[in-house]
Amino acid sequence: MTESATASRATERKQATAARLTQLCRTLTAERGLNGFTIEEVCGEVGISRRTFFNYFPSKEEAVFGVDESDELRRFSGDFLALGSRGWPAVVDDLVRFIADYVRDTGHDMTEHTQFMMMLEREPKLLARFVGLGREREAQLLELVALREGVATGDPLARASVDLFTTIMRSTADRLSDPRVAADFGGALLDSLTALREVLAPGKASS
Repeated sequence: MTESATASRATERKQATAARLTQLCRTLTAERGLNGFTIEEVCGEVGISRRTFFNYFPSKEEAVFGVDESDELRRFSGDFLALGSRGWPAVVDDLVRFIADYVRDTGHDMTEHTQFMMMLEREPKLLARFVGLGREREAQLLELVALREGVATGDPLARASVDLFTTIMRSTADRLSDPRVAADFGGALLDSLTALREVLAPGKASS
């Protein structure tokens, strides 16, 4: 086995362990709250030591929110910028399609979403953190859109594009109780985009 292949397998194992830690912490938080379980309990279930846990996350709270998404964001940013400026409608199209593809590739489903929402309801401080992270991501998206379109972050069209995108995301997530949406969240996002286009410009949604 080559050195690169060995490194790749090690990375995959690390990512899998991090994902298991996050999923278990979310499950236990939804059931008992953050103070209702210990790091040792999580480690025993996953099969790692307490010391190893801290190689992944500095706390239970950080484990709940998962691994740093900076690498993923950089990859998304590069692909988004590479498409180049093609007009404001294309900005929203590209954002929605990128997220739709991401959801399909990662296999997120309604069970995970429901559990995450239960966890936030049980722990208000996690909800506040979640809202804060959402605002940070919107600010990052605004900077990315402004960069691609060659405008300032205060440009009203850049702001409107991000607002439309977040509206589509939230509206679709609110309909996850619909089995059709839960089964294909990415497809539902694209359907929401088409519906929005029809409202804003009747008869041009498919253009």
